[in-house]
Amino acid sequence: MLLILLCCLLLSISTQAQEHLKPVLHEDWWQIADNPDLDTLHSDEQQPVDFGIWQAADGTWQLWSCIRKTKEIGRTRLFYGWEGETLNQEHWPGQGIKMRADTSLGEHPGGMQAPFVINQDGKYLMFYGDWNRICLAESTDGKRFNRKLIGGDPALFGDLKETNTRDAMVIKADGKWICYYVAHPNNDGAIYARTSHDLLQWSESKIVSYGGHVGKGKLWQAECPFVVKMGADYFLFRTEKYGEDNKTNIYRSPDPLDFGIDDDRYFIGSIPVAAPEFFEYQDTWYIACLLPSLQGVRLGKLSWEADP
Repeated sequence: MLLILLCCLLLSISTQAQEHLKPVLHEDWWQIADNPDLDTLHSDEQQPVDFGIWQAADGTWQLWSCIRKTKEIGRTRLFYGWEGETLNQEHWPGQGIKMRADTSLGEHPGGMQAPFVINQDGKYLMFYGDWNRICLAESTDGKRFNRKLIGGDPALFGDLKETNTRDAMVIKADGKWICYYVAHPNNDGAIYARTSHDLLQWSESKIVSYGGHVGKGKLWQAECPFVVKMGADYFLFRTEKYGEDNKTNIYRSPDPLDFGIDDDRYFIGSIPVAAPEFFEYQDTWYIACLLPSLQGVRLGKLSWEADP
């Protein structure tokens, strides 16, 4: 009898250790950002798209979004900001244009894309795209950012053969930093990654997600990568579609540098959102993503549940 109980206990422990999770949206959305007035740079066709959200040193919440199709020269993109007192607040007040491309530092005119911010060692670090490079800016208060010049410009890396390097996000895994991003060589989109020990020097690139059931050879099938670690698994959220039929595919893998290359072995499903960011605050998980109308940003909650 004792042997049977011991076997049952070991089986239970083994089952729990191997349990996998999946994200479940609560669908309790509230809008936190709108389509702002850009004064002389305003366009009737402009859209808030890829964004970053974080808590500043004074406790307020900051949201910066790339606004595209403005009257900005070149690629038409710039960063606009909003500030919320709490996460539950709706329609955060706009804070104006936050950053425009600096061509004197080699940034592409109007090429500002997808800000992403982490708080590390008392500094806020913003990773962003300038159309073909991933660049870095820093702040002490999480509100006012200055470009960090590395050898005379803010670029951390950029590879011309990868083309339109953008949508950076950064996590720490297995003692090293990983920067995930998108590139579209020959209009063939893939999710890439590079690793670093100091956030300044980065490895050569590696494709970590490509193709599968959504196809390949398209610009939009692999965008806005976001990775979350839950338990022993890493979850990659990979946007396929913007707009009213928005769609993000989810991949779950034990390896943060492999989510499937031209196969779907790690694919676990999809959610009807675009360009999502995920974060935990006071024991609650939140998801921020674009409005389906592409006229602002919304916030909601999610939970992580067992996936049988």
